[in-house]
Amino acid sequence: MTEAAIFVIFPFCLGFAAFSDLLTMTIPNRVSAILLGAFFLVAPMAGLGFAEIGLHLAAAALVFVVCFVLFATNVMGGGDAKLLTASALWFGMTPSLTAFLLYVSIFGGLLTLAVLLLRRQENTILASGIPFPHLLLTAKKIPYGIAIALGGFAAYPSSPLVEAAFARLS
Repeated sequence: MTEAAIFVIFPFCLGFAAFSDLLTMTIPNRVSAILLGAFFLVAPMAGLGFAEIGLHLAAAALVFVVCFVLFATNVMGGGDAKLLTASALWFGMTPSLTAFLLYVSIFGGLLTLAVLLLRRQENTILASGIPFPHLLLTAKKIPYGIAIALGGFAAYPSSPLVEAAFARLS
């Protein structure tokens, strides 16, 4: 059961957050809350000790501080900051956290370019009648939850919890 939770909760929450951000330009607080609560339930059952959980908390705190500064300077949205912080908790102070943040940065840059290119074609897209999330074209922000989700999907297989789940299954 622990392994199922590890393999399902994190990816499902990221996927939900990405679609929500794409369609509404918001990430519900409950997604980050579920990630936080589920981590504290799953981590001990997966065999992480107090010291390891402390390192996961330190990683989340570090990411939170950086996100808080970005939010305070109006560079990052609050939902993105909360999702990135809650996701960092699942990676801990490990190389997989570095990989996660690198992937988020790369996907975020590509997403920003794609959205800017789409916005240049706003009139054509709207006139075509193709069903399209209109907020993506008209909002002044980028749905960065998509980049966070893609980065999470890319880095998650090497995360401590997934590695622990595979070790338990072996």
